[in-house]
Amino acid sequence: MSSTILTHIEDKVKIITLNRPEKKNAFNQDMIDTWFAALEEAKNNENVNVIVITGAGDAFCSGGEVGNLAEGTSTPLDFKNVLWEHIHRIPLILKDIDKPVIAAINGVAVGAGLDMALMTDFRTMADTARVSEGYVKVGLVPGDGGAFFLPKLIGQSKAYELLWTGDFVDAEEALRIGLVNHVFPTEVFMEKTLDLAKRIAEGPQLAIRMMKRSVRNASDMQLETALDMISSHMAILKETEDHKEGVAAFLEKEKPVFKGK
Repeated sequence: MSSTILTHIEDKVKIITLNRPEKKNAFNQDMIDTWFAALEEAKNNENVNVIVITGAGDAFCSGGEVGNLAEGTSTPLDFKNVLWEHIHRIPLILKDIDKPVIAAINGVAVGAGLDMALMTDFRTMADTARVSEGYVKVGLVPGDGGAFFLPKLIGQSKAYELLWTGDFVDAEEALRIGLVNHVFPTEVFMEKTLDLAKRIAEGPQLAIRMMKRSVRNASDMQLETALDMISSHMAILKETEDHKEGVAAFLEKEKPVFKGK
């Protein structure tokens, strides 16, 4: 695997680290290709229950390395295809992964770097980190899904403000507006994030993955369709060993031990 991405697994949590610290983890084509491959491997790896994405050094991701990504593009259609055929593979595969995916925003996340965090299931943030959409400052639109994901998280009006000003948001404000789920002190940031990830990884995995599918699909469904889907999920889960273990542990007032598959 390319050195632009580092990966390792701890207790069924796969940590994917963007590794170009000298460029504030700005992504180039090599990083995108390797990042996609790492996500695909995690999706299919039975030893991975949760995925955590973070950055090396003092940044999460400063966006795309524009000169590198635009190399060889002579027309607007060429550049569109760079986005569609390469960079946009990241949000599309994340949509297909039914395992929990957490963005650990350890440092600055700007433009496409912030977009990449927004497309995960939820986010933790170091108390010294800052984020910004930033595109407006260079006369561009959010090229990697920011205009899709940001309003869903913080509401349309606040999303307009952040998109139109490009202002930086600190960790306290990010937590207040619902952009991130948790803020942890920088010195224990990854420890706390991994504690949370490992707790999820120990849970009943089929139920967790069905929850993710249910939440993601519900936004495109009528109530009747969503209830039809969830009743099918419930009927299936009721027959699983994880459900039986959970009920038995509840009755005995013990902590359940799930198979984690």
